[in-house]
Amino acid sequence: MTDTIAETVDLLYTIDQDNLTPDQQIALGAALAALAQAERLEQINERLRSIHQVLNAWSLRATVDGGR
Repeated sequence: MTDTIAETVDLLYTIDQDNLTPDQQIALGAALAALAQAERLEQINERLRSIHQVLNAWSLRATVDGGR
């Protein structure tokens, strides 16, 4: 997903905004807002993966320690 976001950012910032119609400017603004939301969701997803890894490690440790 990160590659897709980066490619979209590159594409959006190559658009010449001075030559857009008002409708196109609105669409571009909506696309930029959606992109910002996708970036935020990706950050949240990365944090959740980290938390999941920590919880899995704790769970494995508890299983090993409890089996002694």
